[in-house]
Amino acid sequence: MSRHTNKLQTREKLLDQGVALLMEQGYHGSGLQGILQSVGVPKGSFYYYFSSKEAFSAEVIQHYIKPFIEALDAYQQRPGITALKALDAYFQWQIDETRRREFSGGCLLGNLMGEVGETSEICRVALRGAVHRYRDKLAEAIARAQQEGDLRGDLSAETMADLLVNAWQGALLRMKIELSVEPLQTCCKSLLGGYFRP
Repeated sequence: MSRHTNKLQTREKLLDQGVALLMEQGYHGSGLQGILQSVGVPKGSFYYYFSSKEAFSAEVIQHYIKPFIEALDAYQQRPGITALKALDAYFQWQIDETRRREFSGGCLLGNLMGEVGETSEICRVALRGAVHRYRDKLAEAIARAQQEGDLRGDLSAETMADLLVNAWQGALLRMKIELSVEPLQTCCKSLLGGYFRP
């Protein structure tokens, strides 16, 4: 294995552990020492990969959202399924995962928006970029569902995607205090099964 491959793997492990720790302990509760120990990287080596904790957290944000965008894309690429049914299946997968995790965690983006969205410009920009990438992927799916006649056409796909992202984030926060997936189910039913319909 080349040194370059080794460094890439170490970087990925640091980002993976960053997601886990930020989800569990938040930005202010997560120390670099815990992340480094779990991956087996000396503290001095951390700065080879990232210039600061803020820069690291910004990259963790991008690392976190990538699988969700890829999963949404994979659901949309399934053969023989409408865009709306693919959206329904994608959100049902998220609901099932949330239930499996016993309602813990929520969404790292939503958690960090509330914690550091106003205090760290680096993280704010990263959060904004991640939300926009996710929103744009949702808008693609919604636009396809509009073309297929399953969703209303008098609102833009971008407007509906923004509304879905905003409602979903709120439902995730509500889920944490209710300890129930009902807010998530209601969000999907009210929008994808109701307001967004023709």
